[in-house]
Amino acid sequence: MAAIIEAEALTKRYGGKRGIAGVSFQVEEGEVFGFLGPNGAGKTTTIRVLMALLKADAGTARIAGMDAWQQSVEIKKLIGYLPGELALDPHLTGGQILEYFGHLRGGVDQTYLKQLIGRLNLDPSRKFRQYSTGDKRKLGLIQAFMHRPRLLVLDEPTNGLDPLNQQEFEHMVQEMRDDGRTVFLSSHILTEVEQTCSRVAIIREGQIARVGGVAEVKDIKRYEIAITFATAVPADAFRTLTGVERVDALPDGHTLRLAMQGVADEVIKVAARYPVVTLTSHEPSLEDIFLRYYEGDGQAVKEASHVVS
Repeated sequence: MAAIIEAEALTKRYGGKRGIAGVSFQVEEGEVFGFLGPNGAGKTTTIRVLMALLKADAGTARIAGMDAWQQSVEIKKLIGYLPGELALDPHLTGGQILEYFGHLRGGVDQTYLKQLIGRLNLDPSRKFRQYSTGDKRKLGLIQAFMHRPRLLVLDEPTNGLDPLNQQEFEHMVQEMRDDGRTVFLSSHILTEVEQTCSRVAIIREGQIARVGGVAEVKDIKRYEIAITFATAVPADAFRTLTGVERVDALPDGHTLRLAMQGVADEVIKVAARYPVVTLTSHEPSLEDIFLRYYEGDGQAVKEASHVVS
């Protein structure tokens, strides 16, 4: 299958500040590709270079075989784009904004547009300035999807959406994929990427750390379980269990904190042998995960060109 996005050694600097350095990856036609990393890692900079909103200092980017900078007008005809932040006329209604974008596209299927508005429960009669953060995101998603583009480029698409609309967004992405279209989405939410993407690129501090299947995300996913017992329980009872990477006994003498990866079935079964007062599970932020996983591991970033298919 041919690549619809080809990024090769993309570099963009902001004076003395870090941007992106040597970013390389490919997105195949018809796949849902996740661009994953903590806030500030370089996701938006990369997307803006692909969209020709920023000019790369070095490297090349091609979309559908065309140079992203030299042929940006032609490329934009193929793309539905949702930026990280929408800056639209505050005095126009949502409906007027969608009508304007529709005219720019040479017209869109009005029936499909109305379906999108209904699915995301957007009131198109309200002015943009009256929209909540979530409503602005809905408007942005609708204008990106409404012309059924060959390629969707979405920067943090579910930011501000409630759970029901997040679920609807996932259905919309699946429909685009089933129709043979390509979706490139950036996110800092592990669960979102796991549920929607087939492959991911993981970016950290402006460099690609990994490119591979969604299992690559699961490989770095860590979470914690804290169990408080009515009586003191030996930490050794949990240290050798499947999925347990570390066990810490807290000063109160009754609580164990387990660093986990994978399923917690064995942990739950062993904990049930003792009088449990509370059991809580906590998934660290992506920033915490990256700090733990890559701290002191320069090799992870040096392998930026390594691709796992």
